[in-house]
Amino acid sequence: MKPFSKQELIGVTLIFIVVFGLTFIGLQASIRRSRDVQRKADLGAISDALHKFQEEFGFFPPSDGRKIRACKGNNFNEILTEIKDTETPYLAVIPSDPKTNEGFSYVYFSSANRFQLYAFLEGGVDEDEYNSGVFNRNLPCGVGICSFGKSSGETPLDISIEEYEQQLLEKSKTGN
Repeated sequence: MKPFSKQELIGVTLIFIVVFGLTFIGLQASIRRSRDVQRKADLGAISDALHKFQEEFGFFPPSDGRKIRACKGNNFNEILTEIKDTETPYLAVIPSDPKTNEGFSYVYFSSANRFQLYAFLEGGVDEDEYNSGVFNRNLPCGVGICSFGKSSGETPLDISIEEYEQQLLEKSKTGN
C-alpha cells in the first residue's frame, strides 16, 4: 500500500480542521442556547413560586437591592409559623443565572402588589423571547443588560412598577 502524498495529507488535514471548526462553533451555539433555555425556565419557576406565595399570603415578597427580600413586618411571626407548617417549599433553592460565576444575575422588583423578574439572554435579538422594551430600560442583570422578563398579571416589563402604578392611579382618577 502506497503512503499518502504530501498533497493528500494536506487535503485530509484541512478537511479535519474544517469539520472540527464547524463542530466547535455549533457546539458553542448549542451551549449558549441551553443557558438561555435554563434562564427562561428559572424565571418561570421563580414566577410560579412568587404567585403561589401571593395566593397564600396576599402579597409578593418585597425586593431589596434587586433581590427577593424577607422582611419583618407586623405579621412576620405569624407568616413564619405558617411557612414552617407548609409541607413543601415554593422553591427548594432560588435558581441563579447559569453564568453567575462570570457576573450575570437575575433581577427582581416588587411593590408587594406586583413584581417584575428579569434576566439577560446571551442570544440577544435572535432569541424568540428577546424583549426590546426590557433591553431599552438598560437594567443591569449583573454584567449584562436585561433582555427578558416575567411579571405578575398585566404588569408591563418595559416600564418600572412605580410608573405603571402611577398610570393606573391616573386612569382611575380620570375614569378611563
